[in-house]
Amino acid sequence: MKSSDFIQLRFPLKYRYVEKRKRHRLTLDAFNTLERIYIIMQNNYNINQLTLAMTTDYQPEKNHPAYYIHQLVENLTVSKSNVMGRPREYDPRMLLKLVLLAYSYGIVSCRKIERFARENIVAMWLTQEQRPTYRTIARFIVSKELTEMIQASFKDFHDYLQKAGLIDEASFIDGTKILANANKYSFVWKKRTIKYSDLNVVKARKLISEMREEVKVDANLDDFQIDELDTTIALLEQRIEELNKRVEETARVSPNPAKQERRHAKKYLRALDHCRQKNIEYKAQVATAGKRNSYSKTDHDATFMRLKEDPMRNGQTKPAYNLQIMTNSQFVLGYDLLQNPTDTRTLIPFLKHLDQNGVLGKEIVADAGYGSERNYRYIEDELPDCTALIPYSTMLRENSRKWKSDDRKVMNWEYHAKDDYYINPVGVRFNFKRYAYRNDKYGFHRDFKVYQAEKYDENHQINPKALTPHGNTKYIMVNPQWEYFKAKARKSLSSSNTYSRRKYDVETVFGNLKAYLGFTRFTVRGLKKVKKQIGIALMALNMKKLAGRPSSFLGKKSKRKDPFENFFNFRMDLLNLGTYVTVPIFFN
Repeated sequence: MKSSDFIQLRFPLKYRYVEKRKRHRLTLDAFNTLERIYIIMQNNYNINQLTLAMTTDYQPEKNHPAYYIHQLVENLTVSKSNVMGRPREYDPRMLLKLVLLAYSYGIVSCRKIERFARENIVAMWLTQEQRPTYRTIARFIVSKELTEMIQASFKDFHDYLQKAGLIDEASFIDGTKILANANKYSFVWKKRTIKYSDLNVVKARKLISEMREEVKVDANLDDFQIDELDTTIALLEQRIEELNKRVEETARVSPNPAKQERRHAKKYLRALDHCRQKNIEYKAQVATAGKRNSYSKTDHDATFMRLKEDPMRNGQTKPAYNLQIMTNSQFVLGYDLLQNPTDTRTLIPFLKHLDQNGVLGKEIVADAGYGSERNYRYIEDELPDCTALIPYSTMLRENSRKWKSDDRKVMNWEYHAKDDYYINPVGVRFNFKRYAYRNDKYGFHRDFKVYQAEKYDENHQINPKALTPHGNTKYIMVNPQWEYFKAKARKSLSSSNTYSRRKYDVETVFGNLKAYLGFTRFTVRGLKKVKKQIGIALMALNMKKLAGRPSSFLGKKSKRKDPFENFFNFRMDLLNLGTYVTVPIFFN
């Protein structure tokens, strides 16, 4: 009997490999030995048997995200900073690969990532069977090294996609809100803090007024400032020391008026000290809030916002961060976390961030929530090479029949540019009168033209249609710059088909982030730390997206190892058949 016939009979699944590799011919005795070992192992199961400890030979399946994660991280230039104190035990590249792979599986917890590194065979391949603890992973996620690596990875990823022709010059921008790792009910409202601070000043003035009559302390109330409360408290403490001496001198007097006065003085001292502590607390709260309206006590950088995820359906605000992303072909090319609840005020700082990183395209596409005069003006003045494909809030309603038939809308009036006046549908003429301006609470300047109605008709009689119900002359205010930007937005949107791609480009990314990866809440606190964590999640999402598309990101693929190249690979091949070799076997 030939050895090839025996191999075909005993191991039909491996027959084609043996025939392919003629140099690995095995004798009949060798296979008889392996067959006896196989039968013994099946009949006598013993987990404590002697084994040959060798590294697992494994290659992930084709187009697995692990390949793309490995190639992306290996191309990064990691700066080796001087570490003081605790030495660096693991390579940052290995940790970044592990964290990216875990996030792509929807695993965010550091303890679960530690278990993932021990039990997942793909993670073992990426880390080369290194097992960092959850403390090491937690420190790495919030480290400065991760910030540099994530920023560099997004830039390199953008350049690769651009060279491969997978993206174009469109930049789709949108935002969503993600819950912070903070208590939902430990909030501080800035307006309420200011109100309580004013009431605290009134209370302090009242206490000082009563104290001057009862305790006879000469405190100034004319130009009273809450910050000068320390001086008043010092005078009151000095008065208490004087009363203590009087009480000692008149110890045998009963009832003792000095004791009564001292009792009142101590009462006012406690009350004024409470006012002073509250003043310090309110000042700290206002300083922490800054330009925001609220913040959380457990995460001072989180702002209370209205989220779409509202289980109680009562519009309850929750501590969150406003995530802004820029996508193209459903790849996240840039991101930023802001503390503003509305998207209107987030566009300009986000565009500055994208332009600084060199990833901003020539077409800026966003929804109507970003359409404002301030944003249009910034794009035209600061980004002249970019085109804004952003509708304004009333753009769709202006095309409706109800809007066009509304006589109150100035756009439906007759305008004469030569003499600069309007005529409304009832025949009243509005002449230009003066220029005006307005500044909003954020300091943005708007210029207006004021048009006033003609009060008298041709017969010098008062025209009642030109008067308000209270008898005042009607007037309108027109913003020429806003009308110019609205006309420009209508023209650019009508001549481009890019805006129709916005919904399925950027909105899909948010769906994958929250539903597919399950990333709906941060696990760290602080603006700097959450920026690092969301960067990992978005890059992991890019790797999952890239793995589903044919690309040349990996370069030339290396050939897989021959399963019969050496004894180690042959041992692993037998393991796939169900045979486990307990001791080394050598063949002649």
